[in-house]
Amino acid sequence: MNVRMSFPVADPNQAQSGAGIGRWMVIIFNNETNSTDEVVNILMVATKCDVEEAAIEMWEAHTFGKAPVHFASKEECEDAARIISSIGVATEVAREWND
Repeated sequence: MNVRMSFPVADPNQAQSGAGIGRWMVIIFNNETNSTDEVVNILMVATKCDVEEAAIEMWEAHTFGKAPVHFASKEECEDAARIISSIGVATEVAREWND
């Protein structure tokens, strides 16, 4: 049996620009202070996601103690984390992958 596999080829122009390299993420942590509606609303404001995505992320944080809620550049993640933490939700900005 001869199986052929395809492999993605990196675009050299993209690699040179730094696009797609070093993505960051915002993590939120569950607390007993904020209501679920408050968390869903602030996630929609901070990350520009829809209500369904925000509700899933809020549920993950509530159920598992923390949840990743946004993936972007470090600066964009820091901005989102600042907005989310403005209502008292603990956040962390971290690299998506520890290379």
